[in-house]
Amino acid sequence: MPNALPSRKATKEGPHMTPNRRRARLWPAAVAIVLLTASAALCADEHPLLSCMQEELQLSLENLVGPDGTKPYFLQYSVYDKQEMFVSASLGALTADYANHSRSLDVDVRCGDYALDNTRQIRGSEAGFDYGHSATSLPLNGDSLATRHAIWLATDNKFKAAVKRLAQVKANLKVKVEEEDPADDFSREAPSTHIGPWVSHTADREALAARAQRLSQRFRDFPLIYSSSVSISGGATNNLHVNSEGSRLQFGRTAWRIGIQAGTIAEDGMELWQYRAFDSATLEGLPDDDEVMKAVDRVIAEILALREAPLVEPYTGPAILLNRASGVFFHEIFGHRLEGHRQKDVEEGQTFAKKIGEPVLPEFLSVLDDATLRRFKGVDLNGFYEFDDECVPAQRVKLVTNGVLKSFLLSRSPTRGFTQSNGHGRRESGATVVARMGNLIIESQHQVPFDELRQMLISECKRQGKEYGLLFTDISGGYTITERYMPQAFKVVPILVYRVYTDGRPDELVRGVDIVGTPLTCFSKILCTADDPAVFNGYCGAESGSVPVSAISPSILVEQIEVEKKQKAQDRPPILQAPIAEEKGALGAAQN
Repeated sequence: MPNALPSRKATKEGPHMTPNRRRARLWPAAVAIVLLTASAALCADEHPLLSCMQEELQLSLENLVGPDGTKPYFLQYSVYDKQEMFVSASLGALTADYANHSRSLDVDVRCGDYALDNTRQIRGSEAGFDYGHSATSLPLNGDSLATRHAIWLATDNKFKAAVKRLAQVKANLKVKVEEEDPADDFSREAPSTHIGPWVSHTADREALAARAQRLSQRFRDFPLIYSSSVSISGGATNNLHVNSEGSRLQFGRTAWRIGIQAGTIAEDGMELWQYRAFDSATLEGLPDDDEVMKAVDRVIAEILALREAPLVEPYTGPAILLNRASGVFFHEIFGHRLEGHRQKDVEEGQTFAKKIGEPVLPEFLSVLDDATLRRFKGVDLNGFYEFDDECVPAQRVKLVTNGVLKSFLLSRSPTRGFTQSNGHGRRESGATVVARMGNLIIESQHQVPFDELRQMLISECKRQGKEYGLLFTDISGGYTITERYMPQAFKVVPILVYRVYTDGRPDELVRGVDIVGTPLTCFSKILCTADDPAVFNGYCGAESGSVPVSAISPSILVEQIEVEKKQKAQDRPPILQAPIAEEKGALGAAQN
């Protein structure tokens, strides 16, 4: 009986892998590669690794057979070539300076058939869905033999695991009740072929380090800010995919970020921090020093004001979430509950699983996810991509239309009523693909200027007999519980919160609260939106790892929101005076 390890038949070696040239993680600088092999000429822009992957794929399909005769019905190789750069400075001094180049392989093996395969959830077991696995490192210099060896061994390991798990899946079906969701395990999709340019970058790391040092020096004048940094990061990522259905893809992207961070401790021990970021698809698209320095000054002013701001007690009442904060709010509370795999996982709360065609939001709101959108109002979107990690083209998906739920975010894992992917199967290398957001967009038919929305907030507070409402101008993130063994609740972490008084007093900055609640109740309380949609760019972590995302939303007025006290440390601020305070004092004395 054949071994699981494919025999190494006397086959013609594939194209010689030339030493890899310097490439990076996310920039549109195409590298034209023209290589001729003994047998054929490669496409002008096609990386030689792609042919290597294709030939190994074919060899595996021809020879992989388990002890019981099991063969894979689907096989995909995905390679992620990343070149990353990161510099960070604090108080004018360089604290981090490194570049990294990695090339990782993910092997996806499916045994059984499209209806039933090894990825099905094993109910009543900690195994659940098969989410976790690790990537395989590939040689960076393109050595053909070493590359093929790594692919071969990873394929064998994944195949053996798939055969074993398929047996477990079939045994589990025999002892469990009938499944609630009868959908197949994998969807049939048309193959995709696309050979884009290999992307790279030409960033000068020394120049970026000097820039970070220059920008971070501003914090030296503020001894009450105990931690601070300015960082510049980015790179180029190239994706290569081949699968047994005939897909053959090569595409890449570049991305850069400037991050500004500041932290302090209030007299009562509460740790406070502020963060601002600028994102761009290109290094040239990042703002100049003047604009970044203005952001640094805003961060300084906000963190020092927060240090003196009063604590807020638990509160329920009207509130406004400013546009970017509203985008994070919808992402955390609503978007994750529309991810396709959560509709069929029996451990999930399945908040919206059976609500297709029913109202889930006010009728003036619509929600879509458009991963094909590169920019919005001149801002590059993190959530843009050409193809997802299952070789399906990115798509514009209408999730909610006029308040009515229409669809879910779908990978190639079908769910009840939805048999095809809509291009949202995503992962970080080393994780299993699940449905994820790309560019989540909130649209409103009930819009007013922001000043009018603010007056509506005051009027609603008076109607409810509230002294003030809350204005959330920025949110750092949050989390939502979607599993049914826990309460279906969420927590969102605001950065800047203001009291808006009904008697005309100036807005008052406050601190020490988190937004909490349950999703179905929360979304029914949205009253109106402003006409000011804006972009939040970030990175989202879930079962399939960290992926870049964007959210576009207008400011929203909610009839009732609940906040609770934030967890607070009990340590006093530093006892000794900061060295920069001593330096500043000495400098002042010298000048006098």
